[in-house]
Amino acid sequence: MKLKKGDNIKVVRGKDKGKTGKIDKVFPKKGQVLIANVNLFKRHLKARSQGQPSEIVTLNKPLNEESVVLVCSKCHKETRVGYKLVKDKKTRICKKCESEI
Repeated sequence: MKLKKGDNIKVVRGKDKGKTGKIDKVFPKKGQVLIANVNLFKRHLKARSQGQPSEIVTLNKPLNEESVVLVCSKCHKETRVGYKLVKDKKTRICKKCESEI
């Protein structure tokens, strides 16, 4: 997975198409990312005991990796991730402006 925690992304598919945000958590085995305030769903919770109120909770659900695209911090364009060897270290680069991410 080429996306990391803290990357700026833009949603390109689904009900939240066009929204941007930072990645909070990455699920590499599932190929999903969790973004704050994107892909929100409401869940109704029943009261577990008498006297406790029922409530509606807003949940953040993860999005598939294919539904988001990385936004470069230097050129502020949607881009793909490339790799480059710099002093025997593999670093991620922006495919459009060739700057390090």
